Amino acid sequence: MIPVSYYLVLSSLLFSISLAGIFLNRKNILIMLMSLELMFLAINFNFIIFGNYLNDIAGQIFVFFILTVIAAESAIGLAIIIVLYRIRDSINVDDIGGLKG
Repeated sequence: MIPVSYYLVLSSLLFSISLAGIFLNRKNILIMLMSLELMFLAINFNFIIFGNYLNDIAGQIFVFFILTVIAAESAIGLAIIIVLYRIRDSINVDDIGGLKG
């Protein structure tokens, strides 16, 4: 049986990679969105780990609600990226300020 600490190290590694992806890449909004999704998946991994460890299904049910919110967030984010690309012909973060009314 694999100890819980190994899973937690893996989850913290995924979270660290996604945090580095957000802070190191400030130009491309698509990579920032993918890093944000990876961060949410690392958090969901923690819910599944502790739900399994404590023999409680509430953590796994909570993951389904979080995944629903993440799907809506990514759909809205991709729609914003498409509008930005149509208007400015690039997906740089610096061009988002030009979309203000």
